[in-house]
Amino acid sequence: MTWFGFAGVFGLFFLTHSVPVRPAVKSRITARIGQRGFGIGYSILSLAMLSLLIWSAGEAPYVQLWPQMIWQRHVVHIGMLAACLILAFSIGRPNPFSFGGANNQAFNPTRPGIVRWTRHPILLVLALWAGLHLLPNGDLAHVLLFAVLGSFAIAGRALINRRKQREMGAERWNAVNRAVQEAPLVQKPLSMPGTALRLAAGVLTFVILLALHPVVIGVSAL
Repeated sequence: MTWFGFAGVFGLFFLTHSVPVRPAVKSRITARIGQRGFGIGYSILSLAMLSLLIWSAGEAPYVQLWPQMIWQRHVVHIGMLAACLILAFSIGRPNPFSFGGANNQAFNPTRPGIVRWTRHPILLVLALWAGLHLLPNGDLAHVLLFAVLGSFAIAGRALINRRKQREMGAERWNAVNRAVQEAPLVQKPLSMPGTALRLAAGVLTFVILLALHPVVIGVSAL
């Protein structure tokens, strides 16, 4: 694959990921297939485009910027375990500050859970994934890939904050945000079995990613 081909895939990736932030386009799609259908379809499309983008980076001309070392992989393993745990404790939880929250009307700012630590846990996971994978992937194509995706995740926080402030109203958004900031950093879980289940799900996700890495990516993560 040439650099032009790699750039083309990158452009297509961002084009497809602009759909959720274009209300006119999203509303037309959801009118046809429903909100649930849009969520499922867009998730599949996002994974497919991300897979295509990662594949294209591996096929682009190889230009080494720094060599890979064993310690870099160890750092990635520790960081990705943390990312999987963040993901496990955020999926399906109320979060009015970011996208992907479930049952947001039930959000309790005095018991915000992981939202006390980060308003955008999914974007944090993406930024961690991208930043960590920069270490062992020191060729130009992968540096461009992970640096751009990491920057995209970081910049996305401000964009979503502005969007949520418009939806909730600035006064309401600021009030809920202040209440979250005043909540304790660590609280006793409402459900110990539920917490243990999410913890196990995070560890299991990490193990599955390790196992599937050579199958999906073509390179062992160990």
